[in-house]
Amino acid sequence: MIKVLICDDDSLIRESLKILLPLKGDIEIVGEASNGKEAIDFCLKNKVDVALVDVRMPILNGVDAIKEINKKTETKCLILTTFDEEEYINEAISYGTKGYILKNSSPEKIANAIVSVHNETIVLNDNLLEKLYDKEEVPSFKKYDFTEREKEIIQAISEGLSNKEISKKLFISEGTVRNYITNILDKTNLEHRTAIAVNYLKGNL
Repeated sequence: MIKVLICDDDSLIRESLKILLPLKGDIEIVGEASNGKEAIDFCLKNKVDVALVDVRMPILNGVDAIKEINKKTETKCLILTTFDEEEYINEAISYGTKGYILKNSSPEKIANAIVSVHNETIVLNDNLLEKLYDKEEVPSFKKYDFTEREKEIIQAISEGLSNKEISKKLFISEGTVRNYITNILDKTNLEHRTAIAVNYLKGNL
């Protein structure tokens, strides 16, 4: 079972997700929080696989909470919000969030996003992708001296593929995939695979 924390200042949303999400698969709601501070405290004291975190909350917002959760725990964070401002997205990604999905998504889509994040797959909402690049324009590599294999890895990451899926697609081991990702992060000074995907889609690589 995937142990999930729901962090949102709207009690109605918390209660709805507590009822609906466990119906969609191997998801167990282990706790809830109404602000970022409560989310950090809960993750420090309990085993949480995925924290579903709203952005705008009192006391401590979701972006700052994600920064601390990623720094101090093994919990993977998924943003759930009604807001799609790019400033929040970019900041949360820089702190290591594993995905971003809007609250108006169906419970099934939210549940699938939780499973994907738990399985090391990046989740980016379609609205975000549209903001990041014009779909008629294919991003190209401009700034770094990537090898052809590194380019393939970056493109696969931007498609949301996990290390296991990349290894199958490129016929290389998962360990080799991890090594390539480490090299890419070193070259770009990025900290997370999500940042690799977003920067590629924005044409920054």
